[in-house]
Amino acid sequence: MNKNGPAALLFNALVIGFMLAPILVVCVIAFTPENTLTIHGPQLSLRWFRAVFDYPDFVSAFWNSLWLALLSATISTVISVPAAMALIRHPHRWSGVLQGLFLSPLIIPHLVLGVALLRLFALVGGAGSFSWLVAAHALVVMPYTMRLVMSALVGFDRSAEQAALSLGAGRATVFLRITLPMILPGITGGWLLAFINSFDEVTMSIFVTSPSTVTLPVRMYMYATESIDPMMAAVSALMVAVTAAAMFILDRIYGLDRVLVGRA
Repeated sequence: MNKNGPAALLFNALVIGFMLAPILVVCVIAFTPENTLTIHGPQLSLRWFRAVFDYPDFVSAFWNSLWLALLSATISTVISVPAAMALIRHPHRWSGVLQGLFLSPLIIPHLVLGVALLRLFALVGGAGSFSWLVAAHALVVMPYTMRLVMSALVGFDRSAEQAALSLGAGRATVFLRITLPMILPGITGGWLLAFINSFDEVTMSIFVTSPSTVTLPVRMYMYATESIDPMMAAVSALMVAVTAAAMFILDRIYGLDRVLVGRA
């Protein structure tokens, strides 16, 4: 087994530190008692966290983001499971095209998607609708659920399914009692990854939200254009906490190494 030398370890530490430093600084500033974005020594205060919960726009935007992420992740998962099973178990000459179509939101800039969806919603009369916003987010996060469900199905041992079918079990029973429990970690991991990406999505959401459906990242962007104070740091720290908790659950259920590098 190859081991990293001191130079490689130092390089990795510098890269990780460079990536985490801004997040750590924002989280530390969130506890400042001052009115400016400063690190105030050892004194800590929850003043700005209380201010976040007393600010109705942030509270309503948080609930919009939460419901939006829950619904869009669930819808994308419900669509991804049968689609992935069809592509993996019944391949045909159009399988590659369909797979690329499902995964295309990963390579299309969200700015382009936002402009295109804005025009589409205007044509169909769905501008400002929460239902259409859910559909837009489901489209954006579907590649994550699709990819993890497909990974769970690749190399799937179907001997248990075939044995159940030979003993008289129906296909619905086989799916619910055998197939679904065996691929459930991939489904759950895909759902969590979709939830995280939907909850944090801002670029596309700026174009398709309305005053009644503003999400938390969009509200933060709007607030930052007007003023910068430690309340922004407090909201950012809360979003980091929610994302970190979801990533921890994802790691415990599916494994971050399998999500990021495809390790079996």
